[in-house]
Amino acid sequence: MKNIIVGTAGHIDHGKTTLIKALTGRNTDRWEEEQRRGITIDLGFTYFDLPCGDRVGIIDVPGHERFINNMVAGVVGMDLVLLVIAADEGIMPQTKEHVDILSLLGIEKSIIVLNKCDLVDEEWLELVEEEVKEELAGTFLEHAPVVKVSAASGEGLEALIHMIEKMTSDEVVAKDVKTIPRLPVDRAFSLSGFGTIITGTLVSGTISKEDTLQMYPVGKECKIRSIQVHGQDREECYAGQRVAVNLSNVKKREIKRGCVLAPKNSMKNTDLLDVKLKILDSSVRILTNHMRLHFFTGTSEVLCRAVLLDQEEIGPGESGYVQLRLEEEVAVRRGDKFVVRFYSPMETIGGGVVLEPNPGVKRRFQQDVIEELKRKESGSTADVIEMHVRGHGDTLITLAELAKLTALSPDEVAEDVKTLESQGLVFVFSMRKDTFVWHSDSRRAAEQTLEHTLRAYEEKYPYRYGMKKAEVQAAYFKKIKPNVFDKILEMLIEAGCLRRVDEFLCTPGFEVRKDGVYDRVSGVLLDSFRKAKYDFVRYSEIAFGGADKAAADDILNILLEEQKIVKVTDDMYTLSEYMEHAVDVIRKKLEEDPLITIAQVRDLFETSRKSAKPILEYMDSIKVTKKMGAESERVAY
Repeated sequence: MKNIIVGTAGHIDHGKTTLIKALTGRNTDRWEEEQRRGITIDLGFTYFDLPCGDRVGIIDVPGHERFINNMVAGVVGMDLVLLVIAADEGIMPQTKEHVDILSLLGIEKSIIVLNKCDLVDEEWLELVEEEVKEELAGTFLEHAPVVKVSAASGEGLEALIHMIEKMTSDEVVAKDVKTIPRLPVDRAFSLSGFGTIITGTLVSGTISKEDTLQMYPVGKECKIRSIQVHGQDREECYAGQRVAVNLSNVKKREIKRGCVLAPKNSMKNTDLLDVKLKILDSSVRILTNHMRLHFFTGTSEVLCRAVLLDQEEIGPGESGYVQLRLEEEVAVRRGDKFVVRFYSPMETIGGGVVLEPNPGVKRRFQQDVIEELKRKESGSTADVIEMHVRGHGDTLITLAELAKLTALSPDEVAEDVKTLESQGLVFVFSMRKDTFVWHSDSRRAAEQTLEHTLRAYEEKYPYRYGMKKAEVQAAYFKKIKPNVFDKILEMLIEAGCLRRVDEFLCTPGFEVRKDGVYDRVSGVLLDSFRKAKYDFVRYSEIAFGGADKAAADDILNILLEEQKIVKVTDDMYTLSEYMEHAVDVIRKKLEEDPLITIAQVRDLFETSRKSAKPILEYMDSIKVTKKMGAESERVAY
């Protein structure tokens, strides 16, 4: 099942909220003022399921000019937009501005919904449809399908649902859930008994209950207490879902729209951005150096000054390299889309893409600066290398392989990898023959796999120290070389992601269960070995009074790991203190006589020949004795 986000756009009072209510049965106007005035001021959210089973999260964005900033926030993460146009009015000013904003923010898929068709006759409807197509020619909506509906009467809704299903199944690609999660916050509030809750569209990655993430630009670590998707509790949420997350360690007053929830150290606060900025063809403004603007990206709205780096001014339809100097810190990533609006009066004049989210202050008309920004816009060699590293997450890739794939010199590859490593995008493992490179997204996916696998294993086998390392690699990392896998484990252990107990792997806080079953089984084992002394009892012959055999095997291994008992030979165990005493006795005997026999061991420990032989074989295994001539004779090792 894909998680799809569909949004509405269009002029005020063209029926967006009514259309959503007709599709979902729910009203997205949350506030009393919205319902009283009959307009959408803030973002409204709800959902419905398509006939194919895919779940559609639907966002109702405001149409009124004064609430365009909320509309920009709503576009985050949208896969498809319903451009709602009232058949009795046609395209209006906010319709055009919404189209411009959607285009600037990279929305590509849309359905044109002619609403209120019950209010006009067939001839008028044809004229409006023709006018709409003419007005939208040359935009990303030029070839968008047109569906005629009446949200009030229900006419055409079935055809609209069919079109949404067709476009989302054929054209919307499922989002990458394995990359770094990012949740731009569009609402923050508190509930008695729960604390701080945020909502937003998860634009990438996966968030799990109990994860510890960081709130940017606040800088506070937050633990995920609980997750809701469309009002239902979930253990995880995925890219493309509308989510509500209950956080600990952060107050509602510290968060505002524009904050971003993401992993620690995955982003960096900034008040400078290097961007490629385009002025809309329809704009009546000319962008001049140091002009004050409203900057919108994700759910952020910040005032800024535009420093034009390669031109004196940027007119309608033109673009240029610009450094935006923000009046507040934000947290963004390279490639994020943005919109800028004129300071006063507020009107959308352009937008573009972030080229460098953490630059230094730049001076104007510096050729080296402009060349660097051109490389970043077109995609640098480091970007190409990052792409290849990302594609080899299940095997890792060497510097030599990267040089071959990119046709770059080994030195150029090494320099780019070093840059990527300093940005936290890749991890490097230097081996004797090769240097392997691993993407941070692959590491995160591996962490999630290990955490889920080990937690499930610990639940199933509570009396084991964890899952065997070799078993983990064979099941989940079989394409990675064993020595490289060991390096990965060292890194994850050092980072506190997991713990290693000899050859077992477990989650950091896991401890073997020592409950009533453990006490009963370990008591039987220790008592049996104590009573048998050197007349060893076979483990397979011990009765546990109904305890599960698999649990008994695991508890036996715990006693071995804690060195309370030792394995003498196959199926024979005894207390560690008995064999430590036996080592002292045999060494003392060998000092007196360089040769010791099974018969002498039998007499020394007052046991049978059947038990004396395993004692000597155990001494061979720990290098106290070794065979010399006859099968029954030993000398000091």
